[in-house]
Amino acid sequence: MANTPTIPDIVIGRLPIYLRALNHMIQEEKDYTSSHELGERLGISSAQIRKDLSHFGEFGKQGTGYNVRFLYDQIRQILQVDRQWPMAVVGIGDLGRAVANYRGFEPRGFQVACLFDNDADKIREKINDLEVLPMERLSDEIEKRGIQVAMIAVPAEAAQAVADQLVEAGVRAILNYAPISLVVPPNVRVQHIDPAVHLQHMAYYLR
Repeated sequence: MANTPTIPDIVIGRLPIYLRALNHMIQEEKDYTSSHELGERLGISSAQIRKDLSHFGEFGKQGTGYNVRFLYDQIRQILQVDRQWPMAVVGIGDLGRAVANYRGFEPRGFQVACLFDNDADKIREKINDLEVLPMERLSDEIEKRGIQVAMIAVPAEAAQAVADQLVEAGVRAILNYAPISLVVPPNVRVQHIDPAVHLQHMAYYLR
């Protein structure tokens, strides 16, 4: 059930949404669900859900549907979030601080493991028992801890240089909050999060 290059990225992108819905069902103590019920909750067609899941195997039974806990566990394994991935956060401004304080990552497979900034006033400050480290230590710490995931929350003009440093240290997945597109090697995955872009998108529909 391992991820393969033949599976469309848009399918991989929907799996965390299915996982979130299944987690809610577990909290509701539901034992079984169907593609129809999942689709109604998520605004996705039941046919699309069945097609997406079929890339990874057969998880449901005719007339019974999906065992919620089993499907939840299987999708966690597919996404490789049935383990804890240590993460670095670079840039401890308002956004970076909020990310460092957020408690919702660990239940979903990620743990903020180290914080970096180049502001002397922030160095050695502690956030959730993590000390903010200077940028000079970034490469050594990431290599030492085997970190492959990082978040960038620095100003746009600094983001590319930070990304270059992260990639050189061995990071292979970057969540970028800086309002700029990053250039990285093909084997490095970048997700861009720009709230202003999403607000502009929504504003179109306010006419």
